[in-house]
Amino acid sequence: MTVIRKSEEEWKVQLSPEEYRVLREAGTEAPWSGEYVSTKTEGVYRCRACGAELFRSDTKFDSHCGWPSFYQPTESDAVTLLRDTSHGMVRTEVRCARCDSHLGHVFEGEGYPTPTDQRYCINSVSLNLEPVE
Repeated sequence: MTVIRKSEEEWKVQLSPEEYRVLREAGTEAPWSGEYVSTKTEGVYRCRACGAELFRSDTKFDSHCGWPSFYQPTESDAVTLLRDTSHGMVRTEVRCARCDSHLGHVFEGEGYPTPTDQRYCINSVSLNLEPVE
């Protein structure tokens, strides 16, 4: 995989202010506000910043948490996981492995009936859905 490196100024030109805030400054969109929270469209979810394939619709599930949820990325090396101790919590941050953009967080052991017992809680603004044709 080719890693994409851009200056923050280049990202600011490419991304909208909200996309930049979430993807490059590790922000979070408001719950239930994202365009992909409830979608059932079949397809591939790509990184909004670089277009890398991250998730597929067949791993998306209704977690009722306010953000799109997936139980695994398309490939194990599609994302990188980092320890996040911000906001007085210990969480695992999910970043795009190709461009190092913030996507959301992954949680384990919550009891969702998924094959991995994981919930990748991802900001809609971090994704672009490419529908199956």
